[in-house]
Amino acid sequence: MQPKIALLGGAILAAIAVLASQSSSIGATAGATADARDVARPNASAQAAVADAHASNARHSSPFAQLAAATGARAGSELASASSSEAQADASPAAARARGLLEGAAGDQLHRVAADGFRARDVMIDRDGTEHVRMERSYQGLPVVGGDFVVHSRDGQLLSISQGDDMRTLARPALKPAIGADRARVEAGAAFDGTASSVSQPQLVVFARGVAPTLAYQVDVRGERNNDPAPGNLSYFIDAGNGTLLHEEDHVHAAAANGTGKTLTLGNVGIVTNSVSGGFEMTDPSRGNGQTLDAGNGNSASGTLFKDADNVWGNNATSDRATAAADAHYGVAATWDYYKNVHGRNGIKNDGRGVKSYIHYKTNLVNAYWDGSSMLYGDGDGTTYRPLVALDVAGHEMTHGVTGATARLGYYNIKDSGGINEGISDIFGTLVEFSVANANDPGDYLIGEEVYISNPGDKKALRLMFKQDADGASKVCYPSGGFTASQTYARGPFDPHYTSGVLNRVFYLGSEGANVPAGFNYTKAQMVCNGDTAIAGIGRNKMGAIMYRALTRYFVSSTTYPQARTWTLQAATDLYGANSAEYAALARVWSAVNVN
Repeated sequence: MQPKIALLGGAILAAIAVLASQSSSIGATAGATADARDVARPNASAQAAVADAHASNARHSSPFAQLAAATGARAGSELASASSSEAQADASPAAARARGLLEGAAGDQLHRVAADGFRARDVMIDRDGTEHVRMERSYQGLPVVGGDFVVHSRDGQLLSISQGDDMRTLARPALKPAIGADRARVEAGAAFDGTASSVSQPQLVVFARGVAPTLAYQVDVRGERNNDPAPGNLSYFIDAGNGTLLHEEDHVHAAAANGTGKTLTLGNVGIVTNSVSGGFEMTDPSRGNGQTLDAGNGNSASGTLFKDADNVWGNNATSDRATAAADAHYGVAATWDYYKNVHGRNGIKNDGRGVKSYIHYKTNLVNAYWDGSSMLYGDGDGTTYRPLVALDVAGHEMTHGVTGATARLGYYNIKDSGGINEGISDIFGTLVEFSVANANDPGDYLIGEEVYISNPGDKKALRLMFKQDADGASKVCYPSGGFTASQTYARGPFDPHYTSGVLNRVFYLGSEGANVPAGFNYTKAQMVCNGDTAIAGIGRNKMGAIMYRALTRYFVSSTTYPQARTWTLQAATDLYGANSAEYAALARVWSAVNVN
């Protein structure tokens, strides 16, 4: 079967130009295979596909090249190599060096005890030799949930450690449970509000998110929720001492031959499909064999791969089920290309593997989801909302996957990290939309404006990044003491979709300054929380570079907004220098949302 390369395929040339001459120290020393190869070196067929696509449509590759060059970052801060699997990361010399550092002063910073163990799951190395090793902690062989951190070093010398607040203690729990696994399983099943289809065998862990390290059972539950169309995919942490529920972790994050896709929102676009006997299928061989499937309005992440005889998909209307599929398929490709060309990331997990997208999920569903492994798109209600397959929505959902593969920012029931998680997805969904520059959906700071059937002037959106509190529920100014973990539940006062307004405003102000977007009747004073209306932006490409570096090198699962300020400023220092205009502008922007 031969891939049919579409217009977006040429976009990876920008990243190759930067990285092609660099070897992967991780891959070379850890025995990288064809499935775990240097991200800078596509195989021969992929190189040919890129060349063909670039020749066919240079106008799509040049914006990415401009994006890669526009960040103006300090020489040496660029990515030189990165791991493509947890096994490769843990076996790398960088991980061994990080573990060596943990035997000394670094271990003191982490409050290491003798029975603690450390496993690397991600390694990123900059061109100047700075190593960023993301690690998980264990205690007497049990995973420590909330014990993750990142070791930053250069030339064998510790620079810093990024970690959350809940493991700054030498206390460890006794590892003898007072309740049995069967009771933990019952407690988790009872906590799930719906009909469970599977409940895992309980596994003992040390839980340290929002509580002192506590022996707990982790129980994973899947099923259909009550009064909620989102798929059920949750982990429950049950106190092994008394059976109480410590934490509910929801893994479902909501949004919100050259084939031709006749899309709903973008007009007619080129998409990558695969030729098969009798026609074509929506498989993208140039992007890890990602697939787009028809969920048949069912309730699970399963469905039928879209197939077609003439490689023309949809009719620009919802009367053809392939129309929404074309939007989603194109959106995944655009997001893949953005990450590849601007940040050198080869797919969600940096392993070159594609993602599955399920279109027509459930009936009259006004939402889209990342369920931990795939993307699910509802059809909208057909009255106010069309299918939720807009370009920035696709970028948003796929970014949840990138976050899950890197910082693993907690979502519900954790102080600030859920809002940061959502904000990161909005930021990169926006950057994807700008990168494509489609005349039918030009870049803007509105999330999901294209999902509205009637939206004159694009004034309505799921979120306004510059003034998210216009919805009457979101927050744009950080409160004293932060957001309360107990109120960050779904549709609660501090639901992550509401608290993301703080980070979204940081991104907008950093990109554009304290200026009101054309067509909106706000004042400059309404753009900030502290009266500083003279803020000037540094541009969205630089802000994107800072946010990506902070996400992948510094953020951890329990990151708070004050930590996000610290670590984005560290990223700005890495990229532009501690005395740079970019650093000063970003510090001023954080103060403008009351994070000081």
